[in-house]
Amino acid sequence: MNDKNIKMAGTSASAGVTRRTVVAGIGAAGIVAGTSPFSIVRAAGGPLKVGVLLPRSGVQAGIGQDCQRGVEVAGPILKELGLPELQIMNGDTESNEQTARAQAEKLIGDGAQLLVGAFDSGQSAAIAQVAEQKGIPFVINIAAAPQITEQGYKYVFRNFPTAVTILTDAFKQQLEIFKQVGSAPKSVVFLHVNDTFGTSMAAGIGKVMPKFNMPYKVAETIAYDRAARDLSVEIAKAKATGADALLVVSRLNDAILLTRELVKQRWTPEAILSMGPGWYEDQYFKTLGKLSDGPISFVPWFDPKKKLSQTLNAAVKKAYPDVNMNTNHVYTFEALLVAADAYKRAGTGDSKELTEAVRSTDITDNVSIGAGISFNAKGQNDKVGDASIQNVGGELIVVAPEQAAVAKTVWPMPPYDKR
Repeated sequence: MNDKNIKMAGTSASAGVTRRTVVAGIGAAGIVAGTSPFSIVRAAGGPLKVGVLLPRSGVQAGIGQDCQRGVEVAGPILKELGLPELQIMNGDTESNEQTARAQAEKLIGDGAQLLVGAFDSGQSAAIAQVAEQKGIPFVINIAAAPQITEQGYKYVFRNFPTAVTILTDAFKQQLEIFKQVGSAPKSVVFLHVNDTFGTSMAAGIGKVMPKFNMPYKVAETIAYDRAARDLSVEIAKAKATGADALLVVSRLNDAILLTRELVKQRWTPEAILSMGPGWYEDQYFKTLGKLSDGPISFVPWFDPKKKLSQTLNAAVKKAYPDVNMNTNHVYTFEALLVAADAYKRAGTGDSKELTEAVRSTDITDNVSIGAGISFNAKGQNDKVGDASIQNVGGELIVVAPEQAAVAKTVWPMPPYDKR
């Protein structure tokens, strides 16, 4: 791959910007948890200093560490694209909004010229406020709360779909799958975790689903505690409705619990339709083996047919043989892609010029679902979308939308007792 795969709008890079790889801030160039040996220098010619803020500790530590994999594999790929060098400065939000704010301020004070992060909507919103106050561009990797790009911010950019887009795409793709397989459930039970994420998603589903003529009715809505260690009552109640399928919003631990209980109660729904995390995560596969096959998740994802997607997937597989490439890797990598592309076109680390370069981003050779990366007046990439991925043989297979699908949907799910 080369430069021509990325449309370079705006000014060209200065002669001082080299065509070297990212010095992946892991190892020799690594700057951890907000520390930096560099003064706050903004001169062009050296690497762009990028503060990467992730939940590296606390309740979201596993996800933050997974996002970091997208940083670690980025270097050789960005070099192959002919993009300039990045100096990664790592910050730990500790899964906490106030810490995220403090770490953003510290990284900027230590010389960060652009920020990336932070997986969580609350933490990303806190960082956005700091970036706006300091006049430093902030590229969000993962955060779905719509209000982040509704504040009139001038320095905040998001290459990730909003919650409304995620749900809208999910129902569209369910209809596409039903048409593809020539079958659809007549009724579903809606199971959701009752934490902030689960209840907000439930509210969103309640608003978005009526806009679609779905072929099923919701026979029962069952909420359960995130800390629950036994979901036998919930599954028994769901089974008793006689519903054909499950519509779920869950986390990893409860996805495992729900599956084990389905097996125990000898109930294999026609389909498990997940509107959130848990069912596609590597730990779900490792814990359940063959019992993990079948669920379909509707999530922001990568297009396996895109050349850059294949390159990134190969890099992830090489570095982490037991890890399936996922949302965390894809959108963290793309945030760095946006940063490097903007720096090349700006030719300087000056915050205003760099911000304008981010604003004029027009990347057509990318990884995620959608027609590339660009930002509207609010700083939102409104081209980015979701995919429907199914667990098949320990792998995650894109089955919709049609333009990204690599296989037909396995429907109905194979019975648990015949695997």
